[in-house]
Amino acid sequence: MTPTVQPKALVTGAGGQLGSTLVRRLSTRWSLVALTRRDLDLTDTRAIRDVIARERPTVIFNCAAYTNVDRAEDEVETALVVNAFAVGALARAAQDIGATLVHYSTDFVFKGDVPTPRSETDDPEPQSIYAQSKLLGEWLAADASRHYVLRVESLFGGENAASSIDRIIDNIRSRRESRAFSDRTVSPSYVDDVVAATTFLIDAQADYGLYHCVNTGTTTWLELAQHIRDRLGAPEAPLAPIRVGDLALRASRPQYAALENAKLARAGFTMPTWGDALERYLARSSA
Repeated sequence: MTPTVQPKALVTGAGGQLGSTLVRRLSTRWSLVALTRRDLDLTDTRAIRDVIARERPTVIFNCAAYTNVDRAEDEVETALVVNAFAVGALARAAQDIGATLVHYSTDFVFKGDVPTPRSETDDPEPQSIYAQSKLLGEWLAADASRHYVLRVESLFGGENAASSIDRIIDNIRSRRESRAFSDRTVSPSYVDDVVAATTFLIDAQADYGLYHCVNTGTTTWLELAQHIRDRLGAPEAPLAPIRVGDLALRASRPQYAALENAKLARAGFTMPTWGDALERYLARSSA
């Protein structure tokens, strides 16, 4: 009897919030090459090409990113290399061996001045170096004919949870004050649901291209914090509403950052609501 050959996946950014979740979920059904920043220098194009040519994965999942939005204003070259040029190198290496590239992008590619959730057909208008580098990465990912670009935002959950939502949860559990924007609207993304949607697209051999991959619905950060406080039964935990204009931020943020994911639903995968995702995460993290 011929043994079943597992498909092979290579994951960059495997030590991060999204990458570690992806590795955990894929480990039972894929042969994995999980690479952290110590294993692969994404500023080294030759190293990228060599590892892809050596491992010859079926799918490359790029979970690595430069995510310090404010510091990117000063570290322009680093942001561009990691968020854009490295993506191009991965895409060309994927094309050389016929692999599929999965790359993750961000809501920051939009200006955020339109008060309705944005779709994949809306024109991006990035307002910061970080946002520009991520948009360029989207374009360069298309150098691989088989590619998925998934825009996520406000990620939370996972084993290496270190997001703004995770900090709010920790503060509320510890009865520390949480500052939350009352005028910034988002569509949070639970890493478990992002990974489930990603693997669905791969398994279903869905049309390649750009997808929004966020939990369904919208919320302000303050409403989100209030929801967390209610679910944790901590009414005494203080919340401090703030407005975007209250902070001297180095880089611009999209004020209305919500995305809609109808294209993903048309492909056959319906993302749960952000409230449902948060309930599942809080129940798991409390267990």
